[in-house]
Amino acid sequence: MIVLDEQLLGRNIEEQIARWYQGAICFITDLRPNTVIKDDAIPKLLQQENQPTCVKFGQHGLLCYTFSQGTSYEQIP
Repeated sequence: MIVLDEQLLGRNIEEQIARWYQGAICFITDLRPNTVIKDDAIPKLLQQENQPTCVKFGQHGLLCYTFSQGTSYEQIP
């Protein structure tokens, strides 16, 4: 599963990813609709999903994090 940061809404990036990725693609807001999701809540939301990768904007462009073993984020270079 690829989980996209809400800052990527409206950029059609999910359509581009769907061209090569056959798994589920959603936005972080889809995991907890109608609520404000702070960055510190994201790990707990991702723990509930099966092998999620989170894509978000960082200081130096796009960052990808994989959430593994139920406890930690790991940045993908």
